[in-house]
Parts: sequence; structure tokens; C-alpha cells
Amino acid sequence: MNASASGAPASAQKPRRILLIDDTPEIAELLTFALRDRGYDVVATGYTDALNELVVEQRADALVLDCSVFDMSESLFDTVRDHPDHAGLPVIIISDTPEEADASLRSRQARRVVLIPKPFTGAQVARALDELLAV
Repeated sequence: MNASASGAPASAQKPRRILLIDDTPEIAELLTFALRDRGYDVVATGYTDALNELVVEQRADALVLDCSVFDMSESLFDTVRDHPDHAGLPVIIISDTPEEADASLRSRQARRVVLIPKPFTGAQVARALDELLAV
């Protein structure tokens, strides 16, 4: 069996697709590069009300939400989780108000979600995605 330099089989499965919603273009760009460096296929966009359509269109394996106001991320999270086809989609929420975000997620009994407090690194987000997507 052929193996790449990393030791993975040459016929390894295609990269997991991550839909990144970030309302700060500079952070979205940096996070996109960091996740691509870790082998993820990333599609980044700003805040959108058409999130469920994007999840389908992009065939997203996971969602990363990084909005400057937690209420925006919370609204997007609810939009995705209220859709029956996306109720179990792995989600990472990056928040500068982690206590508020944690309380909100606990009240929803949210599962397959990881909360990452700001400041954060691309490596933290990639590790959380690795854990959420490990099946």
C-alpha cells in the first residue's frame, strides 16, 4: 500500500469540509489558512440568514461560528439545530463571552458542540474539529 509522507494511505478520503461563519474578514482569512494547513477544506463567509441553505450547498461536515456578538452565533446555532437534517451537525462556537455562551448551550442541552473562548488559535479550532469529526 502506498503511503504519503505523513504516513496516511495514498487513497485517503477527501478532506472534511468546514463552513466558517465569521463577521471579521481578517480573522476568517487567518482561521481559513490555519484549518487548511491542518487538512480541512474551508468555505468562509460572513454572517448570513441563509445558513441551512449554505450547509446543504457546501456539503459541510462541520460548522465554525465566530461572530463578534454571541447573540449572532447563538441565533445561527439555533437556526442550524432547528433544521431536522442538521440537528447533529458538529459545531464550534468561538466566543468572547464564554460564560454566557456556556450557560446558553447548557440550557439547550447542546451536543456535538465545542465552545472555544477568545483569544484562540487556529490549532485549538483544528483540534476541536478533529475531536468532533472523529467517528
